[in-house]
Amino acid sequence: MLGLPAAVCGLMALMHLPLPQAAEARARLAPPVAGRIISAPLDEISGVVRSRKSPDRYWVHNDSGDSARIFAITADGRSILPTYARFTRYGDERERNKQQWEGFPVLDAGNVDWEDIAVDERYLYIADLGNNLNVRSNLVIYAISEIDPTASTRSAVIQKWPVYYPEQDGFPPTDWHFDAEALFVADGELYVITKHRKAGRPMTFEPGAHLYRLGSRLHNQSNPLVRVDSSPLIHAATGADLSPDGSTLAVISWDTLWLFDRPAEGEQWLSAPHRMIPLDRKVTRQAEAITWVDDDTLLIINEGRDLFRLSLSGLSAAGLIPE
Repeated sequence: MLGLPAAVCGLMALMHLPLPQAAEARARLAPPVAGRIISAPLDEISGVVRSRKSPDRYWVHNDSGDSARIFAITADGRSILPTYARFTRYGDERERNKQQWEGFPVLDAGNVDWEDIAVDERYLYIADLGNNLNVRSNLVIYAISEIDPTASTRSAVIQKWPVYYPEQDGFPPTDWHFDAEALFVADGELYVITKHRKAGRPMTFEPGAHLYRLGSRLHNQSNPLVRVDSSPLIHAATGADLSPDGSTLAVISWDTLWLFDRPAEGEQWLSAPHRMIPLDRKVTRQAEAITWVDDDTLLIINEGRDLFRLSLSGLSAAGLIPE
């Protein structure tokens, strides 16, 4: 396998397994671990996105219970700190007479339940849309400045958009379908994908998901999330991202990766042709965050701080996903 990445070599080796074992391997993909985040403050990661300003930089954040802050890391999980902060702070391994780097505060923001992060040429977008009990009336999407993490110490909210679901009939509603952990940008629009829970049982998930677009961007009143599509296939989505070339939407849950082609027209992303890749949850565990490294490669992070890299061409070559 000379010249191929180690992850691809390992996946292609599955082609030489006996047929029963190969079928089992295809049934549940166990991606190789490509790195691990060891920075102590990053203890419950729920969102990741690749920077548009620097190709070797990724922005991550924690789930609910954390302060309003973001962190910059490399593709293998190493912390990126302001250059001058390194005199007094450490990011990963403890250093004598230095304090732990605590990330970049986001001024004028709060973290009720941050669930995903997205990016375009202008801003980073943070989805404070976690709603396990479906009772929140303070859902919000933030647009924040993408700073240079080697030179700045904090970011700030540029726009704040309160949002609501027009279909929600109560707090809690009849159907607990108003929690969202997946956010992405397509053609200048912001989209979220819902995660459906059984009413009264927040840790029991129902199949299906809705796709919503942010309907307006007013800061002084609540903005509707407009339903534009649905899928009966997606189950408990935890993250999403659109490939850099705009051709493929990746949606992840704890045990499945979906790859949706760009719709021929309109914005019905979840109704477009797709591929589904079951994941081995014993390996990926609680996968919460996904982004594209390039048009062929995905980076996945779980709440245990493991990083996984998946080459789609490598998976296809190994016969693990259809072309």
